[in-house]
Amino acid sequence: MDKGYLNMELLRFTTAGSVDDGKSTLIGRLLYDSKSIFEDQLEAVETASRRSGNEEVNLALLTDGLRSEREQGITIDVAYRYFATPKRKFIIADTPGHIQYTRNMVTGASTADLAIILIDARNGVLEQTLRHSYIASLLGIPHIAVCINKMDLMDFSEKTYESIKREYCKTVVEKLALANVRFIPISAKLGDNVVSKSENMLWYKGQTLMELLESTPIDHKQSMSEMRFPVQYVIRPISDKFHDFRGYAGRLSGGVLKKGDAVIIFPSGQRSVVTTIMQCENELAEAFTPDSITVQLADNIDVSRGDILVSENELPVTGQDVTMMVCWFNERPLYVRNKYIILHMTRETVGIVKSINNLVNISTLEAEAGGDMLKMNDIASITIKTAQPLVFDPYEKNRTTGSLILVDPDTFETVGAGMIYR
Repeated sequence: MDKGYLNMELLRFTTAGSVDDGKSTLIGRLLYDSKSIFEDQLEAVETASRRSGNEEVNLALLTDGLRSEREQGITIDVAYRYFATPKRKFIIADTPGHIQYTRNMVTGASTADLAIILIDARNGVLEQTLRHSYIASLLGIPHIAVCINKMDLMDFSEKTYESIKREYCKTVVEKLALANVRFIPISAKLGDNVVSKSENMLWYKGQTLMELLESTPIDHKQSMSEMRFPVQYVIRPISDKFHDFRGYAGRLSGGVLKKGDAVIIFPSGQRSVVTTIMQCENELAEAFTPDSITVQLADNIDVSRGDILVSENELPVTGQDVTMMVCWFNERPLYVRNKYIILHMTRETVGIVKSINNLVNISTLEAEAGGDMLKMNDIASITIKTAQPLVFDPYEKNRTTGSLILVDPDTFETVGAGMIYR
């Protein structure tokens, strides 16, 4: 395998918007115009397009992989696609636009460096545009590209583009105090300003979407944060060769870990020093977020799955009362005093909902008084009390240590995603 490819920068981005804004078509156009699809894939899409009665190739079928998606012409599940240009590698999460699949948008966007918000030039800013923009802000996605699509249906009008741009700035950017927002007028169907400059919109002097994707700075904030290493598995081989080996395996979730570093194990508070860092069979002098590694310590102390090794510089928060923003996924409502399984990094405990502090009104993007219930797709601030203390950082400091999921103890469904802020 080409080592140059392995060492290329990776940008993760997600698409979001309302129904039929053209998200899947846009990704199909990106793949097609950047020559990132194989001939047999294109032939399969051409065949499926003819079978569906389309007069031309439907590029959306490159990402809508489920049979039910192709039959209905909608995106239901999150579709991940991988491609590369000479400058960068990409992972795309194509997420649904239907309100009932908002939970999938949260899943697809949770690790993104950039969010593409699509707006149909005929419709302007809709409620789903607000919802997805708020979720992108809530998830801490550092860059947003607002693509005003279907400009071909509006005669490539600069006036239409500027009007929607002003509306989005007034209703979203100003209220959410978003930074790093870029606007691009495009036609995903025809390819205008996607990979190539548009001959139909010479009034637009900015970058194409591909140029933006290739030049957007990739956020390394988590790599620069304090060291956090959640223990996933304790390795104790039963063999003569590794008779005394005890290692702690996991993925580095923040900062840099070096051989010889002093660490504190939470929640016990015990201290030790890192003697060895292993990656497969290779010994490392240091590891970086998000490396998967095995660590050995100088002291034979009790460390188990669910514990976390941290640096001495800035300690995490430890507590049983946790306040967070939650996106509610399930048709069964959340009620105050309901009990849920809490999955936080590698730790599992039980928590009870103490209060719903406020509820986000998606139409205005403002907080309103909370009641005693959340419905599916509601976004709210809640406080829970956990049976065991959680060790966490605010979500804005660390996406991994600051997030958790709620699981229904009866059905074992994932019912909510939480971003902790205190």
